[in-house]
Amino acid sequence: MVLALLAERAGVRFKAHRSGNDIAEGRLGEVPVTLARPRSYMNLSGRPVAALAAFYKIPPDRLVVIHDELDIPFGAVRLKLGGGDNGHNGLRSITQALGTRDYYRVRFGIGRPPGRMDPAVYVLRDFTAAERKDLPFFVDRAADATETLIAKGLAAAQNIYHEEPQR
Repeated sequence: MVLALLAERAGVRFKAHRSGNDIAEGRLGEVPVTLARPRSYMNLSGRPVAALAAFYKIPPDRLVVIHDELDIPFGAVRLKLGGGDNGHNGLRSITQALGTRDYYRVRFGIGRPPGRMDPAVYVLRDFTAAERKDLPFFVDRAADATETLIAKGLAAAQNIYHEEPQR
């Protein structure tokens, strides 16, 4: 969702790439970007991410991975460089394939599962009606945070987006 919005903002469309990703090349503001959407299962996204980084000769500390995060309240956005995978199999795959944890992350909060619901079931379920109502606002905010990270750096983006949004 966030990636699709960023592609729309850049005025580009995704096309298949031999790295195992769908890519869209364009500009976000003044910054040239390659947006990539791995065609693999999320849990196996490391190989296509590493292949694309190798193809473009992009060091890991120039990559931005946008992902869902259970331990952040629904709709909250957090940004960081490096860190663990916190049980996220997609991040684990990317870290293994790159050989480092030192890549940027834009973490989109989905909150914890209610009661004793299995987290694997929770992350695959549809959003609730209440969440769907607020989702466009939060997706827009995550895209804004990603653009700020790319244009102004991590500290500037954190200073803006680590606060709860005013609605």
